[in-house]
Amino acid sequence: MTSGDKAQQGGFQPSVGRVAGKVALVTGAASGIGRATAELLLREGARVVLSDIEGAAVTALAATYGDRALGVGHDVTRAEDWQLVLAATEDRFGGLHILVNNAGIVITGTVEETSLEDWHKLHAVDLDSVFLGCKYAIPLMAASSGGEAGGGSIVNISSVSGIVAGHNLAAYNSAKAAVRHLSKSVALHCARAGYGIRSNSVHPSFVMTAILDDLARDKPQAEVHARLVRQIPLGRLGRPEEIAAAIVFLASEESSFMTGAELVIDGGISAM
Repeated sequence: MTSGDKAQQGGFQPSVGRVAGKVALVTGAASGIGRATAELLLREGARVVLSDIEGAAVTALAATYGDRALGVGHDVTRAEDWQLVLAATEDRFGGLHILVNNAGIVITGTVEETSLEDWHKLHAVDLDSVFLGCKYAIPLMAASSGGEAGGGSIVNISSVSGIVAGHNLAAYNSAKAAVRHLSKSVALHCARAGYGIRSNSVHPSFVMTAILDDLARDKPQAEVHARLVRQIPLGRLGRPEEIAAAIVFLASEESSFMTGAELVIDGGISAM
């Protein structure tokens, strides 16, 4: 029986968890890494706001967890949406301790092939959203943590593509590399301000999510997956749950002395 099944039967009980008593906001929570992260945070005792452009999907998912979860439609590229979502978070749960900036897209293309429209679109979703999330969430997180060391945690989902470049990922490489350094800037700012908020980035490689379908374009999925696996020393694709486990580690006090760091979960790609 899954945790969702238990919730529907009124029997959902969080474990004595690593993030018990915390409030978390996860963007892009309708599927993939975002959903896996939101569900693991719930199992570890947090109350969670699940946000996604697909508002109906996260609303339905949140309903299976009762009053411990809230689903909201959210265009992460809009400052107004961020302000509304954070207001709803404070109204429902009274504060915010954990922000997971996970929402993202991929558009393939070399620097010559990439249109300015696609360049702006990808950076809006993959980079601007992280800036907006940090900018608008930090005041609420600082108030919630009260300056307590380890009281707040921002986890920004970058990519191994923010560390290792590819010839046909010009826009994606640019945005994800920027997320890597923005996370460090946020970490230093929050430390100097005494907010008690840490900021770290996570760098997955190829994970079994819908983004792989975007990479495939019109090619057979099995063929594309096989080609990607050949690039990974461990010889397989990653699973959303594996990335979620790392995110929850960074969200919890287990990582209380980590800030401005990058956690690479790539099956060995960046070691080559």
